[in-house]
Amino acid sequence: MTIRKDVTVAAATVASVVVMGWLSLVVMGNPMLHKVGGSKGWINHDVNYTQWSAQQHVYVGDWLLFKFDKRYFNVLEVNETSYENCIDRDFISNVTRGGRDVVQMTEARTYYYLSGGGYCFHGMKVAVNVQQLPAMAPAPSSMAVSSSLLPSLMCSCIWTILVNVLCFLNLVFIDGF
Repeated sequence: MTIRKDVTVAAATVASVVVMGWLSLVVMGNPMLHKVGGSKGWINHDVNYTQWSAQQHVYVGDWLLFKFDKRYFNVLEVNETSYENCIDRDFISNVTRGGRDVVQMTEARTYYYLSGGGYCFHGMKVAVNVQQLPAMAPAPSSMAVSSSLLPSLMCSCIWTILVNVLCFLNLVFIDGF
C-alpha cells in the first residue's frame, strides 16, 4: 500500500509541475532573452544592428541583453530624433550598469538605444520594434482534456521546460553571463 501511495503522490506531483509549467507558459507568454548584436554583442565593429533588429521577433515581456566593455561603451535609451541624429544628451534612461545589462520590454512600441561618445556615428545604435504577444485562441467550451491530447501536452511542456533550462545553462556557463 505504501508503494502505491508513493507512486500516486509522485504522479500527482509530476502532473502538478507539468500543469503549472504549462499554465505559466500560457499566461506569461514565455519571455525571451535577445542578445543585442548576436554572438558579437554591443561592440563598435562588424555588427549591423539594423539587420540584427530586423531578424528579431521581440514581444512585450521579452528582455534585451547588452554585452559590452563598459570602459568604452554605454547603452542609452533615447527618443527617435536623438537616435536618428546620434544625440546622446537628454536621454530617456542610462541602461549601463556593468557591461552585461538587461532591459525588459514593457510595452509595444519602438525602443531606441545608442552608445554615446561618438560611437553612434559608427553604427552603435539599434531600434527595436516590440510587439504585443499574438492573441491566443479562444478556450475550448469544455474544460475536460482529451486523454489522447494529454501525452502530447505533457511532452510539449516538458520539452519547453528542458529547452529553457538548456538555454539558461548555455547563457550562464558558455556565454559567461
